[in-house]
Amino acid sequence: MLRWLPLVWANLKRRKLRLVFTFISILLAFLMFGMLDALRTSLAGVVNVVGADRVLSMSKINMTVPLPRAHYAKIRAVPGVKAAVPFNWFGGMFKDGKQPIQMQATEPEAFLRVYPEIKLSPEAIKAWESNRQGLIVGPMLAQQHGWKVGDRVPIRSQIWRKLDGSDTWEFDIVGIYDVQGSGVSKVAAFCQYAYWSESLQFGKDTAGSVITRVDDPAHSDAIAARIDKEFENSPFETKTATEREFVKRLLEQVGNIGSILVSVTAAVFFTMLLVTANTMAQSVRERTNEIGVLKTLGFGSNTILLLVLMESMFLTVTGGLAGLGLAWVLASGVGAAIKDYFPSFHIGAATFTVGIVLMLAFGLVTGAWPALTAMRLKIVDALRRI
Repeated sequence: MLRWLPLVWANLKRRKLRLVFTFISILLAFLMFGMLDALRTSLAGVVNVVGADRVLSMSKINMTVPLPRAHYAKIRAVPGVKAAVPFNWFGGMFKDGKQPIQMQATEPEAFLRVYPEIKLSPEAIKAWESNRQGLIVGPMLAQQHGWKVGDRVPIRSQIWRKLDGSDTWEFDIVGIYDVQGSGVSKVAAFCQYAYWSESLQFGKDTAGSVITRVDDPAHSDAIAARIDKEFENSPFETKTATEREFVKRLLEQVGNIGSILVSVTAAVFFTMLLVTANTMAQSVRERTNEIGVLKTLGFGSNTILLLVLMESMFLTVTGGLAGLGLAWVLASGVGAAIKDYFPSFHIGAATFTVGIVLMLAFGLVTGAWPALTAMRLKIVDALRRI
């Protein structure tokens, strides 16, 4: 087959402009396929990276309805619960409300038991537990605002108000945590619940959610059911699910992202198929007389079929490899820039494998009809067009 490559290349470049445009359309199709598949796998990675041994409890009505603080103590007493921690969304704003902050009020000791992957120095832990105004921040948040340990920062709340009507709390930055392989963001901040709650105008003694660490991840669903059973038929019923399931539901609120990405990719590939098939059909039509000459010189029908299929497959494979290669370069750059948000944004071996299979399949599909037409062409009919 390799001996026919010069002839295949010569046939393809007969119309250089058409070749370039077709090649670009294939390249762009596989470039988009690679990037969209990287996005799909990275979103799946976000779901998989959260703790399998943690479950989240919130109001059965919706996440904006707080739970009584007493729920926290009852959840800790449920069999199978290793540790639990309450969270209240602070809704922080910095610098005149222009820079929102992912900030939550919690209990330091319980927080560190539920999230043991949080890396915080012993000095910072001690300072956070002893300083009611203590605040720990993620490394990206500290870098974004130029914060360092020892700084005192005022943070406004979009939601809460103090008894005196003000909306600003003063905090001392006592530590900058780090974290890997967790659902905890590197652009978040955590303050002491007691300091935040004591001066509230409304919403005291409530918990927006309670995160529970279970003793065995295999029993997460059963423990979640026990927690919900504990508050069944009460004025404040709960809805409990694993952290992984909760993140998955949040993503599904945007829509079925997997189906959306597949639909977009399918539309792109369908357009590419039309363009490539049209290119191959025109190319074979323009060479009808030459095909007749080749048959006259002794080229068999199967050889003609093979030549046309080689043209279409050479075009789709080279264009597809170029597109996937470019996608790999772009995904590597983008992945490095957003690794703290999407740690698994990359193009893996599975994407390349699927891509190569698609290239070969599209080459066969786009070349099948023109190849069969050329194979069935009679010498007399072909030479009549000279």
